[in-house]
Parts: sequence; structure tokens; C-alpha cells
Amino acid sequence: MKSYQIEKEFVLNYYRELDKAVGDQHYEIANKYLADEYLWRGFHPFNEINSSHEVMTSFWITFKEAISRMQRRMDIFMAGDNSLEAGGTWVVSMGHLMGLFDNDWLGITSTGKMAFLRYCEFNRIEENKIVETAMYFDIPHLMRQVGMTPFKLQTAAHLIQPGPLNHDGLLFSQQSALETGKTLEAINYMVGDIKNWTGGREEALEDELARSWNDDMIWWGPEGIGSTYTIERYAKQHSGPFREGFDTRVFNGHICRMSEGCFGGFFGWPNLTLRPTGGFMGMPEFKKSADMRVIDIYRREGEKLTENWIFIDLLHFWNQLGVDFLTKAISDKKMSK
Repeated sequence: MKSYQIEKEFVLNYYRELDKAVGDQHYEIANKYLADEYLWRGFHPFNEINSSHEVMTSFWITFKEAISRMQRRMDIFMAGDNSLEAGGTWVVSMGHLMGLFDNDWLGITSTGKMAFLRYCEFNRIEENKIVETAMYFDIPHLMRQVGMTPFKLQTAAHLIQPGPLNHDGLLFSQQSALETGKTLEAINYMVGDIKNWTGGREEALEDELARSWNDDMIWWGPEGIGSTYTIERYAKQHSGPFREGFDTRVFNGHICRMSEGCFGGFFGWPNLTLRPTGGFMGMPEFKKSADMRVIDIYRREGEKLTENWIFIDLLHFWNQLGVDFLTKAISDKKMSK
């Protein structure tokens, strides 16, 4: 199996310097680690940025000014080659960016207390530079921590989400090629089993899920949906309501799908295009479809998947349909004072 130790160490060094940087040091780090032609994909309201310096200005500097004394608390760290046609070597990290919420960010009022931003980042490495990044983060989850309720209805639980059950997600050393292959096979099977779903299947949802998932699965979902445990509760608290809430489902594919050891994941831009039929997240029916940008990170146990961390740009999804949950939640909070 190919070793990804050089790429891993490169990204870890980038994180060490980025996380402690202040002011203009961010631009020096961008010059050192990021390619001249750099593509950064972030959730709403940031979207695509094609300048490493602009990423530092628009996201990192403003975020770290708001969330002071930031710590990167990684739960998963892995690397591998993209199994899809586009190829490339990617280094992935997932966890929380934690600090003291000392200044307002994106109109969200600071508290002076600890706050956690859930994040997952895919970095593609080429010629000793990061040339492409997918940086997905759960802004509504941060909003809930400071007393804001951006969404009407959540079918599962709001939690500060932990890492893997066995605390073994930081793959700093090289992993088994056999285990890596098993994980990718499990992910590919699950994707293939559901990607053509359009509703109306006679098979019980729990029976379908059991082909890909262990019964004690945990689905760590985004704010607006929440987290749920066991196949039975996952079917009831997310998968069932999700399928019932959409039609004209289009699977757009993934940009990267990879694995290492017992962990793996993918992202798309967008993964899905869906039309809400009413009910999902307490929202009404819409006459048009919208795109979902998603990262999924998995842990495999045995032959099946057993944990899943999910990042969905729900602010962007609903914004395409004319509903600006970010602005509305900020306005409602101000009016309640």
C-alpha cells in the first residue's frame, strides 16, 4: 500500500502554523502551504473562493478573531488516494474548532464562553502544496450553542459530537491495505445500494439499512436533523423522514471518495439535488429543487459501517429556495432582547 506519511506530515505542519498564526502571519502561511491556483469550497455564506489570501481574510482571520484562543480538536485524521476517476491524494481531518466566543461572527452574537464549530476538511496535495480544499462546517450547530434556534424542527438529538467509539480515528501511522480496502468496499456498497432510491420501494427501510450498517450504528447528523442511534431509531428519526420529505432526487456523484484503515468518506459539490415535498425540518412543499453539499465520514466495524459523521450545508440548501435561515435567526435573536 502506498504510504501517505509525507502528505500527512505536511498537513499537520500546516495546521500547527495556521492555528497559532495572528494577523499577517496567515498570508505567510498561505504562501508556504497553499498553491497559487487554490480552490477552497466552504459552506454558506462563504461558498467557493479561488484565492488563498482571500480564504485567510474572509474565513480564518475573521473566525479566529471571533473565537479567540482557538484549539483544533481532531477526532479523525487520515489520508488516501481518491478512488474516483479524478484521482489525487487527499488528507482529511474532522473534529471541532474550539475557543472562546469573544467577538461576533457572521452576525452571531458572542457570549464570552466556550464554543465549538464542527468541521471536516478534505485537502488535495500536489507538488508539495495544498491545491484544493473542501472545508465544511456546521454554523447552525454553533448558533444553537449560543441560544439561537435557526431551524423549526429537528427529528433527532442536538449534541456536541464525540469522535469514534474506540478513540482510534487519528491515523498518524500507515494503515493496513486490507482494512483500507474493506472500508472502501463497504462505503461503495452502501452508496450503490441507495443512490438510485426514488421512493416507493416495497422493502422495509430497516431491512435495506441492515445490508450496509451494523444494528448499533450511530448517525452523527448536522444541526437541523441531529444525531441518532441504532438502525431502528435512524430509520424513524432521520432516514424515513428524509425520504418522505423529498422527490425528484438526483445523485450528482462525488468529487472525492477515499478510505484508510477502518475509516473513510466522501464529499460532493453538490452531492444531491432534491425537491422538498413538505414536512422535512418542518418546512412546506416547494415547487423547485435545490442542491445539497455533503461530507460523510465513516467508521467500519467488521464487514459493515457502524458510525457516520455528516456535514450538510442546510443554510445553502434552503437559501436556494428563498429561505435565509441565517439572517432570520440573527434578526429573531435581536428582536427577543
